[in-house]
Amino acid sequence: MTLILIAIGAFVATFLGGLFALRVRDKLHLVLGFSAGAVVGVAFFDLLPESLDLAGTHFQASTITAVVAAGFVLFMIADRFLFPHHHDADHCENEHHEHHLQARRGSLGAGSLSIHSFLDGIGIGLAFQVSPTVGLIVAFAVLAHDFSDGINTVSMIVKNGGERKLALKWLLVDAAAPVIGIIASSFIRVPEASLGMLLALFCGFFLYIGASDLLPESHHAHPTVWTTVATVLGIAVLYGAVNLAGL
Repeated sequence: MTLILIAIGAFVATFLGGLFALRVRDKLHLVLGFSAGAVVGVAFFDLLPESLDLAGTHFQASTITAVVAAGFVLFMIADRFLFPHHHDADHCENEHHEHHLQARRGSLGAGSLSIHSFLDGIGIGLAFQVSPTVGLIVAFAVLAHDFSDGINTVSMIVKNGGERKLALKWLLVDAAAPVIGIIASSFIRVPEASLGMLLALFCGFFLYIGASDLLPESHHAHPTVWTTVATVLGIAVLYGAVNLAGL
């Protein structure tokens, strides 16, 4: 029953975060600034520490951070060569083709965020297999940043020109992902070392998404001061949420 309530809470928190992002689209630059900080915060305060805890007994820290760097590079290659984009319209002779590429880039980012949410669900389920206390701590940590996850997923779609319908589609995927992860954890056993290295890979993904994609876009043609404040707020919120969850 506890896991069912947690799964419902994760779905609701993520979905509400996405709806909030859609509601304030006229302040998109501030939402993107917050999202950039939140994504980077998840990478530094959640994914990296968890990967070091899980894989640290099997691999050296330098190996784990090398996987983080590999994740950053892999996402950069995918972003630049599979879904190339241009800020200057003169570079693109076919506007429909350019819009299609942008939509695919948005889906790539939203898909990565959704897989992370799925892994969050796996983590909750595996933590409860250790003990109810550990499970509740992990669940609280996940629920603490699920609202931001919804904001980040919608931001990835909207900032790449995606329509509301596509944003809602990916929001539903992201909201359902931890629920599916919790269910899947009942049937699988993931070695801690493997899960830790996977989290390290996603840490690299998130660092690229936040620092190289969301952050520059947030202050492009907008006042830098308030978007910077929003980014710092996003980092601070995730730091507080993760540390509060660890108490």
